[in-house]
Amino acid sequence: QVQLVESGGGLVQAGGSLRLSCVANQKISSINTWAWYRQAPGKQRELAASITYSGTTNYADSVKGRFTISRDSAKSTVYLQMNSLKSEDTAVYYCNFLTHYAVNYWGKGTLVTVSS
Repeated sequence: QVQLVESGGGLVQAGGSLRLSCVANQKISSINTWAWYRQAPGKQRELAASITYSGTTNYADSVKGRFTISRDSAKSTVYLQMNSLKSEDTAVYYCNFLTHYAVNYWGKGTLVTVSS
């Protein structure tokens, strides 16, 4: 079955940067939206960033201007470049691929901890 493999999480100081990667173990056809969700301690999961097949991006207000999402359709890979990290960015980050036929693929999550 399809598995999403995430990497890049870890501990970083406030103001630093991290780049998250998520790649499928096999080619996935008809991906409509690539996205990164996050769940901070004690909070509900939220959409941090997404990018559509056409390249349209969407960001949560809290990360706008600091995070950049990108994808490689041919490789079924999505990235999240995170700059100027803040302690409130601490969360488990999950990648998600949504196909045109409403099939969801989820990563297991990677922990990002930003120290102040």
